[in-house]
Amino acid sequence: MKHQRYPDIRQAEMAEVGAAAEALARAFYADPCWGHLLRDEGVRADRLLHYFEADLENLVPEHRELWVTDDVSGAAVWAPPGRWEVPVGAAIKEVPAMRRVFGRRLLLATRALVQIVRRHPRRPQHWYLHYLGVVPERQGRGLGAMLMRPVLERCDHERLPAYLESSTERNRALYERNGFDVTGVFNMPSRGPRVRQMWREPQAGQKDL
Repeated sequence: MKHQRYPDIRQAEMAEVGAAAEALARAFYADPCWGHLLRDEGVRADRLLHYFEADLENLVPEHRELWVTDDVSGAAVWAPPGRWEVPVGAAIKEVPAMRRVFGRRLLLATRALVQIVRRHPRRPQHWYLHYLGVVPERQGRGLGAMLMRPVLERCDHERLPAYLESSTERNRALYERNGFDVTGVFNMPSRGPRVRQMWREPQAGQKDL
């Protein structure tokens, strides 16, 4: 169903999970954190696609909301308040796929995940932007901001904060333009790249972007 105020943005149908996973895989190919976890550029594209397919199929819609552009060239994956942490049963289902994705670097990927979970704020209740990505040829057109707007407006209406992690300065600037502030910084394990923790308080009177 299309969003009334943003007709190019809508919640995805389950049949579109594969297309959304492909968009995210392409969007994150050059991301420094994913490059740290998947160093072999020859297999990274396929591994990323397999990762996002497994993750979205396992978590949407019970644990995540999936929003996409009308042509599914971009996707935003949100965890509703109180559901950001993946239940043990759901996490176990992903283990075989994660072994295929990360191979010998599975331990490093697990350490990175544990670090992210430990640093995640527990209170107050908040929305969590798990992933946001737009395919390279469609970046720079405001689609990332539009993908966030439906849930951010819900946050403002319901007086709820939002949280995310950002791995690049370009993304940090995008999130700051949409009301997020950097609240912490840490490095991924094994001398990995910097990750910025960002928090957004509910706002009033925001103009459309």
